[in-house]
This record gives sequence, structure tokens and C-alpha cells, in this order.
Amino acid sequence: MRKAALHNLGCKVNSYETEAMQQLLEHAGYEIVPFTEEADVYIINTCSVTNMADRKSRQMLHRAKNMNPDAVVVAAGCYVQAAGEELKKDEAVDLVIGNNKKTELVTILEDYFADREEELEETIIDIRGTREYEGLSIDKIADHTRAFIKVQDGCSQFCSYCIIPFTRGQVRSRRPEEVAEEIKRLVASGFQEVVLTGIHLSSYGKDFIEEERLTLLDLIVRIHEIEGLERIRMGSLEPRIVTEEFASTLSSLHKICPHFHLSLQSGCDSTLKRMNRHYTAEEYFNCCRILRKAFHNPAITTDVIVGFPGETEEEFLITREYLEKIHFYEMHVFKYSKRNGTRAAQMPDQVPESVKSIRSNELLKLEKEMSLAYRKSCIGSRAQVLMEEAYECNGTTYMIGHTREYVKAVVPYEEGLKGKIVEGTLGEMLTDEIVFLNINGQN
Repeated sequence: MRKAALHNLGCKVNSYETEAMQQLLEHAGYEIVPFTEEADVYIINTCSVTNMADRKSRQMLHRAKNMNPDAVVVAAGCYVQAAGEELKKDEAVDLVIGNNKKTELVTILEDYFADREEELEETIIDIRGTREYEGLSIDKIADHTRAFIKVQDGCSQFCSYCIIPFTRGQVRSRRPEEVAEEIKRLVASGFQEVVLTGIHLSSYGKDFIEEERLTLLDLIVRIHEIEGLERIRMGSLEPRIVTEEFASTLSSLHKICPHFHLSLQSGCDSTLKRMNRHYTAEEYFNCCRILRKAFHNPAITTDVIVGFPGETEEEFLITREYLEKIHFYEMHVFKYSKRNGTRAAQMPDQVPESVKSIRSNELLKLEKEMSLAYRKSCIGSRAQVLMEEAYECNGTTYMIGHTREYVKAVVPYEEGLKGKIVEGTLGEMLTDEIVFLNINGQN
């Protein structure tokens, strides 16, 4: 029995695909071992979102070869799409497998081990020319409480800083019946919560032919009917998907978690225009207003890029003031990272790293303040917490999980609580990031 080890870099979609590739190998008879152990095959699902991600991908490929020079090292995913020809020349890499070819992993390995390299079909396609959704699926996952489900691939937005449309191709959506069947299998395995993910989730269904045209909302309504499923979350959304109809329909579905990640990037219109984002700061603000009207105290989170080319001090201050106005629950703050092959990389007035660091630190401090304020606003409210794992704090063992708003909460440790939904009232803060739940009952 051959041993295989997998390592994932990048987004939740990559994580899902790595899990799916692992299950393909398991079904083919491979023994899966930790990446730190010696294996016969190492698969690195690479990322290429930034130049740094490219570098990390190369480092992991070389680390694998160093761990066992006789092993087969496989580079898969987005970095392969971006630098496939370069990787083919890398002595640390034995096989390259691009996006939309991961389902063929086992066959590609079999041909390689049978010394049939000359018979190998091209393992990197022109991803921008395909309309086919890659049929990867999972029936289990390491975390037995929450499952990330990939429902969409590709992006056609072409933000000026982003390489993803070139590494993931155009929008491709998974058939709703396939999504539903996968979720049913996972629910039967004990999962109570799913998170719908995609490269550009808001574009779900736009690639279907006119008479079969569906939206993300249609998919959610269908998933909501699955018995045994208790919670539905969504990955990152584009603001323009949030309409009065979208929000009011979601609020009528009791399984929807009032936790919304709306990608922002900047609160300054001139910066948004250079980024080629397709909304204004005012339009984004209106989306938040709609969500807060439809849901009681929803958790709204976002991404922000600081130091984008041409961002002046005045533009940064406009963004900072805007973030305070929205008052997010959480913000993921990124320093702009130049990505070769994008329009932003060629823009004038690149911001010095020292300035990016100052601005990043300022927003991270603001994020911490806003996040704590949101958690405190939840104190005294009723909450349901899906218990996930044991947690140690100040010498005491608790069980920790997340509310529907994705606030971390704990209860006294009790055997068998993992995977259970515990209901109660949110009490005092255990730490700045964790709230204590006073239990009234559980299911």
C-alpha cells in the first residue's frame, strides 16, 4: 500500500478540493499520512493569489522532495495554472495537475507509476476556455460539526489586483441536485452545519442555460429543505447580491445564520474604481442597511486592502472613517501585495511597505475594538451554540463552539457535547474573544 500526504495552501475552495483529492486516494487504496511524515506521494494543492503565495507553493514543493527524494511530488491547482511550464522544469516536481484536472489524480498517478509518462494526457488545460464544472465531491471531513461545500468555481470580475480569473477561469456552477445530494450524505454522517463556498459565490447559476437559470438564493432555498441540516452559512458575497428580496427571503429561512461576509476592500470610491470593484461605498453601505433591517443584529464581516497603488493618506482616512461608520463585527485586513500579471502591478504610485504596515496596524487595532464591541452587544441575548471541541482557559476545561452569528462561546466541559447544539443566554466575557453561555437546554 502506497502512502500519500497532502498539504493545502490558500482558500476554503482549495481546502475542499484537497479533502476531495484525499478521498479519491483513499478509495484507490492509498494510506493517508500526515504531511510531516515520509510518504510515497506528496500532493501540494497550491495557491497563486499573491507573489508570496507563489513562493510558499514553491517552498512546500521543495520541502516535500527534501523529506523523501524518492517520492513523487505533485503540484496541483492555481500556481500550476499560473506557472505550469516553469514547474515542469523544476527538479523537485514530478507531476503537475491544473484546475479541472484534479478528478484525474489517481489515473495520472497510476500511469506515472506504470512508467507510462509518454501516455500521459496534458494535465494543464486552458482554464479560461472551459465551461465544465469539475465534479469533485466529499462524503466526510475531519471536522464533524461544520462542512465547507464548494458550489461554484471561476470568476469574471477582473479586479485589477487579482490573478484568480486567469487561474480559475470563467464562472462555472455545480448542479443544485449534486449539491443537495452531497449535503444529505454529510448530514447522514453527523454534520449539522454547512458553509457554501465558491471562487465568486454570488455568480452561482449565471452560467446555466437560460431555461435552467438559477441564483444562489434558489440554491439556498432548496438546501434549506434538507432534513437534519440545522445551519446554513455562506462564504464571501459580493455586495450587489444583497437586495431587499434577497435579505427578506433569507430572513424567512430559519436555518440561515445571520453572519454575512461582504467583500469591501476599500471605503473610498476613487480607490474602488482603481481596483475595478463594481460598486460604490454608498451602495455597499445600503447593502449593510438592508441586512440590518432584515435581521436582528447580524454579524457583518469584510476584507480590506491597505496600501493599494495610489492610495493617499486622505483616501486611507476616508476608508478608516467609513469602516467605523459601518461598524463591522470582524475585518480581515491585508496589505496590498503586488501580483505579477495584474493591472495593479503596473500602476504608478506604489505605496511603500512601511506605509502599508502603519495603515494595516491602525485598522487591525480598529478591528479589535469593533469586534469586542459587537460581542459585548450580544451579551444577554439568547443564543444557540454548535459545540466543536474542548478548550482550556485559566486551568479550566470548557467546550467551545460558535453561535449562529459566529461568536465564540463556551460552556462547562461535558463528555459527548461535541456536535450538539446548546441553547442558553450569553453571559460575561471569558476573554475578549469568547463569551460564556449560561445553559438552559440542549439538543
